[in-house]
Amino acid sequence: MLHRVMDVIFGCWHGNYSFPITARPGGRRTAAAATTGTYVVCLDCGKEMPYDWKTMRVVGPAAAVVPVAAPSFAAKHAA
Repeated sequence: MLHRVMDVIFGCWHGNYSFPITARPGGRRTAAAATTGTYVVCLDCGKEMPYDWKTMRVVGPAAAVVPVAAPSFAAKHAA
């Protein structure tokens, strides 16, 4: 609980990011990609942050992570 409050106030403090990902034109964009079109993901906590290729750095606060629900075992084998 406390680490979530700290993340809201200070953002992600980890330094282990993915390679910058550029969203496809005309495709669906995440909140982080809407700013510059490119984003990085923290490999420790999963937060997405906008990335600027010109300055080669993260340019804004961390975006909210939307968890993707995995299909349950029962749903896979029910059909």
